[in-house]
Amino acid sequence: MTTTAPARARRALKIPTRLDRRYLPVLGTFVVLALMLIVGGTRYENFLTPAVVSNLFINNAHLIVLAVGLTFVILTGGIDLSVGSVLALSTVITAALLQAGLPVAVVLPVAVGAGTVIGLAHGVMVHYFQVQPFVATLAGMFFARGLCFVIAPESIAIDNASFVELAGWVQIFAGWRMSSGVLIALVVVGIAFLALHFTRFGRTVYAIGGGEQSALLMGLPVARTKVLAYVVSGTCAGLGGLLFAMYSRSGYSLTGVGMELDAIAAVVIGGTLLTGGTGFVLGSVLGVLVLGLIQTIITFEGTLSSWWTRIVIGVLLLIFVLLQRALSLRKT
Repeated sequence: MTTTAPARARRALKIPTRLDRRYLPVLGTFVVLALMLIVGGTRYENFLTPAVVSNLFINNAHLIVLAVGLTFVILTGGIDLSVGSVLALSTVITAALLQAGLPVAVVLPVAVGAGTVIGLAHGVMVHYFQVQPFVATLAGMFFARGLCFVIAPESIAIDNASFVELAGWVQIFAGWRMSSGVLIALVVVGIAFLALHFTRFGRTVYAIGGGEQSALLMGLPVARTKVLAYVVSGTCAGLGGLLFAMYSRSGYSLTGVGMELDAIAAVVIGGTLLTGGTGFVLGSVLGVLVLGLIQTIITFEGTLSSWWTRIVIGVLLLIFVLLQRALSLRKT
């Protein structure tokens, strides 16, 4: 049998002829996002303007950071229910310390570090004490939320000049706005992408999600990596709280109620399997943009209640979970 020239060229260049199934959920998320942009652009005037798209990132910078941190935990087969409460704790700590007169250079590391400590506690409980991730992080959620009310029962406005200047930093390029929060979120996404795909830590995260016992037999540092994944999630939650404080200029104990569910939904819609082992940081970012775009479309529609956002998110989440299940069964 003779081999055609294109086939020989594909073999020589090692060009895959079929798309890897791992990329199908992410591709589906991208297609959904593109369709929403097309429909919104044709239905509503000024929908695809730089101002609207820039606001999509500005309004969801904190959620992008939360989703990035959760991606690490979910890739290991775990879950973190505390990120919304840790975000609120970070905003309260930021506002309370600034109100007490501490400098910004001291307050910012303390606010982020609070999330790091809680994430470390989760990792230790999950791996060394064999506590189920759901239970461990649920306890962390109650602890962080209760601590918020102990520190500040009422909302605290932030009027520190240095913090307000940092939060108000904006650069405009041909109508596109880049705020300090968006810049920090994009840096976090870049670091997370490099860590997951180009380091031993990232490869071990995927290996644990694929099979923890197999990872142990291969001699991989399972304990350190598993704990570190929760530390990353807690740190991102603390940083997300800092970004939300910059966005709202306040700290409030009831901030972020239910936000952990939004972050989990974004990660799942972005193509990460809840069983672990498969997923991408950039997919989680696309998932956040899909959620934000749903809210934007409903806002442009005007006649629809904001509760339709939850309904559409629920339908999308169900579709993507069914898609993941179908891919898993086909692989098996």
